[in-house]
Amino acid sequence: MSDRFSNLKEIKKESISVDFFYESCKERFRLHKVSQNKISPDKLITDKDIHRPGLALAGYIDLFTYKRIQVFGNTEIRYLNSISDEDRKNTLEKFFTHDIPCIIVTNENEIPKELMMLADKTNTPVLRTNISTTRAAYLISDFLDDQFSVQIIIHGSFVDVYGIGLMFTGKSGIGKSEITLDLIERGHRLVADDVVVVSKKAESVLMGSGTNLVKHFMEVRGLGIIDIKSIFGIRAIRFQKRVEVIVELLNWDPSREYDRTGLDTKKVNLLGVDVELIRLPIFPGKNITVIAEVIALNYLCKHYGYNPAEEFNKKLTEEINKKSETNGPDKATYDRTIEYFEHDFE
Repeated sequence: MSDRFSNLKEIKKESISVDFFYESCKERFRLHKVSQNKISPDKLITDKDIHRPGLALAGYIDLFTYKRIQVFGNTEIRYLNSISDEDRKNTLEKFFTHDIPCIIVTNENEIPKELMMLADKTNTPVLRTNISTTRAAYLISDFLDDQFSVQIIIHGSFVDVYGIGLMFTGKSGIGKSEITLDLIERGHRLVADDVVVVSKKAESVLMGSGTNLVKHFMEVRGLGIIDIKSIFGIRAIRFQKRVEVIVELLNWDPSREYDRTGLDTKKVNLLGVDVELIRLPIFPGKNITVIAEVIALNYLCKHYGYNPAEEFNKKLTEEINKKSETNGPDKATYDRTIEYFEHDFE
């Protein structure tokens, strides 16, 4: 691993408020609040998983994960409606002795009056949606997984080049922003400059984005702060992108060996995910912008099953073996691309 990535501090939220959850999700999940009380700022969600409380309502509370969002689907509501008024009251009273962050009722189910009464009494928010239970559970879990995901902050510039997320890193002043600006002018899209927030999604996916403060502003030394969206338009920006290749910019050192074949693919491990790492030496006159585009296109080739370095190595090995068998190693020659030049003297 490059030293630049060895001491990155991991950041993770300990909790989010129910009010934040509701305000963030009420439109996308079609949620509306049915409880009477205002959502207290003290109501916190501390777990990224959700819970279906069927067993808890039936009386088994030994494994009741009450600190999670409680999702009441058709099964829970129909069970409550199937028991007597007295049993329903006793069941819900026992249920609400726990400090539950909130309840979400799916499928626009009618909510038993005893549940609403106890929810208001214990100041437990009750939200309702017309989305099916399976769909709602997926959407809520995905949102919570994102909110509680582990994050790191990387100093660099992050660009979408031909659909590939390239992150440029390197020491301050090496030219990350200038390369990024050149790529934007050529039609590629800025995700973040200077400060990149990298979050882990699922087991093998890293997503990068900017910060709410910086957004799509960029600092160019000698010019100052510029607004990419205002200058280049909406087509020049995006808010998030998968991190697929990290390009570490290095000052050219003639005494150092650099990769010349691409056979030995380097990786850097970020948050437990291996990301392709390219150490790119730079010097005046070297067209890093075009090289960056080639890096993205080469990554696409490999992603779709064609590795140019391996293909060239295979052809080279076959040619060496063929020459060794026919002429011997000292008589090997270089063949032209074509055997015969037609009369086309340009």
